[in-house]
Amino acid sequence: MKVLVTGGNGFLGRYVVEALLADGHAVTSLSRRPAPELEALGVATVRCDLADAGATANAIRGQDAVFHVAAKTGVWGPYAEYHRANVLGTRNVIAACRAAGVARLVHTGSPSATFDGRDHLDAANDLPYPERFLCAYPRTKALSEQLVLGADGSQLATCVLRPHLVVGPRDPHLIPRLVARGRAGKLAIVGRGDNRVSLTWVENAARAHLLAAERLTPGAPHAGRAYFVTQADPVRLWDWIADLFRALDVPPIARRVPLGVAYAAGAVLEAAWAVTRRRSEPPMTRFLALQLARSHTYSTTPIERDFGYTELVSTAQATERLVAHLRPAPA
Repeated sequence: MKVLVTGGNGFLGRYVVEALLADGHAVTSLSRRPAPELEALGVATVRCDLADAGATANAIRGQDAVFHVAAKTGVWGPYAEYHRANVLGTRNVIAACRAAGVARLVHTGSPSATFDGRDHLDAANDLPYPERFLCAYPRTKALSEQLVLGADGSQLATCVLRPHLVVGPRDPHLIPRLVARGRAGKLAIVGRGDNRVSLTWVENAARAHLLAAERLTPGAPHAGRAYFVTQADPVRLWDWIADLFRALDVPPIARRVPLGVAYAAGAVLEAAWAVTRRRSEPPMTRFLALQLARSHTYSTTPIERDFGYTELVSTAQATERLVAHLRPAPA
């Protein structure tokens, strides 16, 4: 099968590309940056801004399936930039798929699109989109998901996968930033510290994408639907971080901040960053405070039932592999 992956040289995107290659597919990666590592693997690469409808259409022409993994992420930044990348880009991908007769479109969504600031425990796929969003990323991801789900039909079958807190080797952001802040003594436990969260090992997330695409046909159980993708076993977030830090010889977290204080500080910092038009992310935002303090775990039953997902790497194995990857080599 001829397959195109948007964001193929990103963290999750590259694992999707590698899994597709291992299954014998002809893969094209579309991204804004050069991708020499992918070219060395035999992947065709296209440099393209998804906001450019014509270039996107040219790249997708001739493909059998598309994995739309690319997105602008983060908890801070101008709404227009997120809308351009996540909403306009997705709209152009859908239009290009329809024009080219692509049969399958798997879109990488985000659990943040359904986050309403409250605890979600063992949630399934029926969480509604919230009425209010605290930053541009979840809002634009919700809009992009709705575009993809609305495009499902007899000629183009679509589905949305929402991997939660993806971890693994080559992660450029989440865990490396967490460890760096821990080493610098700039991390505090937000809230009670007993919240539970679901993680997703990156190879599991990639495999879920391939399984969803393989079984995606008009009228399939998962066509036109969104699914959370996570480890079967959630963790206590701050206990898991403490164990990770201990294994990596990172000093333990010594400070605690009540959620109300962190949320208020986030509001103040957001206002200050907006007034001064800073491009960097504030050290705390309202969205981040809630994410750090609330429980958000998700059921894997729907993906197991509807497109045969099985976990390749357990939570315990994933944590062990992550520690081995992050631990400094002996001098």
